[in-house]
Amino acid sequence: MKTYTLNDGNKIPAFGLGTWKSPEGEVRQAVKEALRVGYRHIDGAWIYQNEKEVGQGIRDAIDAGIVTREEIFVTSKLWNTFHAPDDVETGCQETLTALGLDYIDLFLMHWPIAFRPGKSQHKAPEDFWPLAEMPLSKTFEAMLKLREKNLVKSVGVSNFTVSKLKQLIDESGAVPAMNQVELHPYNPQTELLAYCREQGICVTAYSPLGSSDRPDSMKAKDEPPLLENETVKATADKEGVTPAQMLIAWALSRDTVVIPKSTNAGRIAQNLAATEHNLSDEARAALENIDIHYRYVSPRGWFFPGITYEGESFWA
Repeated sequence: MKTYTLNDGNKIPAFGLGTWKSPEGEVRQAVKEALRVGYRHIDGAWIYQNEKEVGQGIRDAIDAGIVTREEIFVTSKLWNTFHAPDDVETGCQETLTALGLDYIDLFLMHWPIAFRPGKSQHKAPEDFWPLAEMPLSKTFEAMLKLREKNLVKSVGVSNFTVSKLKQLIDESGAVPAMNQVELHPYNPQTELLAYCREQGICVTAYSPLGSSDRPDSMKAKDEPPLLENETVKATADKEGVTPAQMLIAWALSRDTVVIPKSTNAGRIAQNLAATEHNLSDEARAALENIDIHYRYVSPRGWFFPGITYEGESFWA
């Protein structure tokens, strides 16, 4: 399995199993099956509400002699509720307890926003800590301290733009090991990828297949389905792979980590097989010339100028 070396010296498998939207009753077996066929990276998060079963799947694989804990790279994420520095370790410990693990290989700040405690809904400005009151750098500094306690090995961020990364680095004096963001031909984020490379920040591509199974509340009318795109399908046919396999190969060709989600044993194996496909220059050019621009994961209800973001927009 191809690996990348993070800026702290730790190595991360370039390919992993995503678990967002993987339902209880299915994700345990999916994790075990993925590890059985050769996956060594499992990506999860507190907010996915399935970390207990993810951990059970990991333990099942270890108990069956498929892998050892040291052979598995586990990523998880700090939810917005735990941004206060005194709450960061609490959030981490809740994930560790759910997973049944002693440490997390990579711990990411899930979003560059902070929820005020005790709020069941986060839809109004007063439900959020303004960035001026709860700076992302303070949360990140508290996350870095988790390494000293051997609770996590590497620390990074997710859904950060170039401007947010610059501010985080300037204020904390530390460079994240990872930035996990939505990446696919409709949302290639070329400028962000270039900046991360300059800074030595590894990038993980989430929703690499277009996330067609995400909740209806997150979908827009008539959104363009990535796997049904005519260029994607025609190019995949020429390459002799499925559209999903080609999109995975495209992500790997850009030197990003890629974490497609599936609970289907056949697709889990198919996705892994994509790591062996070398995408042709023609195929890569065809994907990069698709003139459709779309972001599938956009928390529109969190867009409050001066509170959850500064500048032109949440994504600026």
